[in-house]
Amino acid sequence: MGKRLSDNLSSLYFAAANSLKPKNSRKKIIAYVESYDDISFWRTLFAKYEDKTRYFEVMLPSQTTLAKGKKTVLMNDLGSKLGENMIACVDSDYDYLLQGATQTSTNIIENRYVFHTYAYAIENYQCYAEGLQEVCVMATLNDRHVIDFSAFMEEYSKIAYPLFIWSVWFYRNHILNEFSMMTFCSFVRIDTVSIHHPEHALNVMSKKVINKLRELEYHHPEALQEIDDMKKEFRTLGVYPENTYLFIQGHHIMDNVVMRLLVPVCNILRNEREQEIMRLAEHQMQMNNELTSYQRSQSDVDIILKKHTTYKSCELYKRIERDVENFLKDLN
Repeated sequence: MGKRLSDNLSSLYFAAANSLKPKNSRKKIIAYVESYDDISFWRTLFAKYEDKTRYFEVMLPSQTTLAKGKKTVLMNDLGSKLGENMIACVDSDYDYLLQGATQTSTNIIENRYVFHTYAYAIENYQCYAEGLQEVCVMATLNDRHVIDFSAFMEEYSKIAYPLFIWSVWFYRNHILNEFSMMTFCSFVRIDTVSIHHPEHALNVMSKKVINKLRELEYHHPEALQEIDDMKKEFRTLGVYPENTYLFIQGHHIMDNVVMRLLVPVCNILRNEREQEIMRLAEHQMQMNNELTSYQRSQSDVDIILKKHTTYKSCELYKRIERDVENFLKDLN
């Protein structure tokens, strides 16, 4: 008998446990995720589909250690045991775009009991461009528009897009030592942003990307036709020049692009609000009280970025919802 929890758990095990409950009890569906940080995202998604007949319990695969249940563990240790009562929820990484080039990619695409993010990771949803203004408002309590986040992220994506295609091409062909993901990310990072002229940062990045593209095209002329074919294929997968940032490594987009925008914007918005309070205050005590109250009402932007749910309007998120709906339809 297996000593690890994952050795003994299966969808059939949870089906048997459900059958022992009173007839009118709600059916429990276990949803395993990769890390603690993923629990809130999947909990929010599944809550929409809970009713008087079923509910989801989102957890890590192991209840006996603090080890995180990385995708390979979920796929290899639990893959054959997944079913109607036990599912796995993972970040897509590049596996969705690899379209079967690896075993993990095949499992993500073909296993109906494995749900994936379509975007690279949950962090990409947290960085959803259409929600960044609301993140600033929640953090600073100031709704003035300092920068057009959607336009910036769209232009960023267009610049990164051709080099991103090459990055996936190298992964599809298992040539990771020549152009790794870390190397790719070094070309599509934003170092500093002038809020008054954000296009300058994009121009700097664009020059680096163009130079690297020329180098890759020179050394790999045999790949050019395949690169063009991948661009057509990617459109069917939901990848466009305008939304490429959703498919680039999530931590990179959050730390080296989005936070580079949010921090200076929030600093400006907070300073504006504080200047307004000082200008309108009738006396020193009122000013001090209002400033203290405002400062206590603020939130750290990095925390808000990880807590908001405005990404629900994203088309990729709706794809996950459709996958869940199809899964539940087959249960009825």
